Amino acid sequence: MSKKLIQIGMDDIDSPGGGCTTHFASILVEKFDEMGVQWTDYPNLIRLNPGIPYRTRGNGAVALRFETDQNRIESIISMIERLLHDYVEQEYQNTNPGVVILEGEMPSKVPVFSQLALWRIVPIAFAKRIIQAFNITHLTTGNGRGLIGALAAVGNTLHEDHTYEYIGYRALENCHDHRGVDVESVQKMDEDLRDCVFSNVDTVTGRVIIEPHGPDPVLFGVRGESAECVIEAGKRIRTRQPVDRWMVFRSNQGTGEHLKHQVEIKHLRPYMAAIVSGIVSSRPKMIEGGHVIFSIADEEKWNIDCAAYEPSGEFREVVLELVIGDRINVHASVRPASRTHGLTLNLEGLEIKELAKTFKISNPICPECGKRMKSAGSMKGYKCVKCGHRNLEIQKIMTPITRDLHLGLYLPPERAQRHLTKPLVRVGKNNLGSLRTPVNIWHN
Repeated sequence: MSKKLIQIGMDDIDSPGGGCTTHFASILVEKFDEMGVQWTDYPNLIRLNPGIPYRTRGNGAVALRFETDQNRIESIISMIERLLHDYVEQEYQNTNPGVVILEGEMPSKVPVFSQLALWRIVPIAFAKRIIQAFNITHLTTGNGRGLIGALAAVGNTLHEDHTYEYIGYRALENCHDHRGVDVESVQKMDEDLRDCVFSNVDTVTGRVIIEPHGPDPVLFGVRGESAECVIEAGKRIRTRQPVDRWMVFRSNQGTGEHLKHQVEIKHLRPYMAAIVSGIVSSRPKMIEGGHVIFSIADEEKWNIDCAAYEPSGEFREVVLELVIGDRINVHASVRPASRTHGLTLNLEGLEIKELAKTFKISNPICPECGKRMKSAGSMKGYKCVKCGHRNLEIQKIMTPITRDLHLGLYLPPERAQRHLTKPLVRVGKNNLGSLRTPVNIWHN
C-alpha cells in the first residue's frame, strides 16, 4: 500500500473555561501512534501575529506531519471530527475551532498565507478562498476563524530558525486546582541548562514564567534549543499535580519571526507587527498608569506615537532615557487609533542606532576672577557680581553629557516578552538546518 504525506493544522480549540489546542494535538498524536503512522517531524507549535485582537491565548496553532497508508485517510478525518466534537466546549460562543487536512504536495499559496499571518491581519474569507481553490479538507464550527491559524500552521514548515518546547499536561479533571510548580526546581534546571534553555525564569525578579495561570490543562512548558535539552529540562521540574502526559513541539517561539518587515510610518496599518525606523521627536514621559509615551518621526516628517506599557517594567527606564534626536528602530505592534489617541506603536523592543549629543549649558566663568557670571540682560552679555567685569562677547559653556545608554538592542524583561520575541540570549543563534526527525521518545 502506497504511503501519503498528511499535514494537519488546527487552531482555536480552547476557551476561557479550559481546553488547549496543543493538548488536543497530544491526544491526536496518541491516536495516530496507535494507527502506526510514520512521523516526519515533531508537532509544530506556530505562534502567529501577537497583535491580533481576537487571538487565542498565545496565538498559537499546531501542525502535525506524518505519512500513512492512502486507505486510512477517511478514517483519520472521521476520527478528528469525532474527537473535536467531544473536546470543544460547545457552550462558549467565541470558540471557533478550525482544522485543515492537507494531503500530498502543499500548494504554493499556503506558505505565502502563513508568512502573512505572522505580521498582518488576515480575514477568514482569505483562508476560505485558498481552502476552496485547492479543495483542502477542513473541519470547523462557529464562524470558522480557527481556519486562519490552522492553514497558517500547515504552511509554516519552520525551514529557518526554530526552537523546541516540552509541554507537560495535567489531567482535565484537575484543571481548576493549583498546579503547584516547584519554583526551586525550575530555577535549578534553568541554572544547570542555561546554555540550551531560555525564557523559563525572569532574570530580574527570579520569577518562574513557565507556568500558566488559567484553567487549561498545560502544567508547564520549557523552551530550549533542542528536543533532547527540553526533555531533560522537563524531567527535572517538580509539580504538586502529576504530569498526565507530555509532548515536545518544534516551534517558531523565540525566533522573532514576526518582525522581519521594516515598514515606513505612512504605510503602517492597525495590528501590523513591524520594525519602524525614526528619530525621537518628543521627549518620553510617564503618564497615569505607569505607561511611557513618546513619538518618532521619519525623514518624510511622518510622526507616530510609541508606548512602553507598565508591565514592561524596567524596560521603561531605558525608554525614559531617550532624548529628541536619537535615531532608533522600534520593534512593535500597531495599535489602532481611537477617540483618545492616534495610531500607536506598542513597543516589543528598541534598537538604538545613534545617540544624539547632549550638553549641560551653564553661564560662563569670569575671566578676571574665576567666578560664575550672570546675564546682564537681553543682548547685554554677562556681568560678574563679584568683580563687576562685563563682557558682550563671552558665550555660555556647553559641557558634553555622558549618557548611560549604548547602541544596540534593548528588550523588556522575559516576563513581559511575547512568545515570538527573540530573547537576548538567542541573539546570534539560529537552528537553521538542524535535525528534524523526532528522537525515539518525544511524547508520553
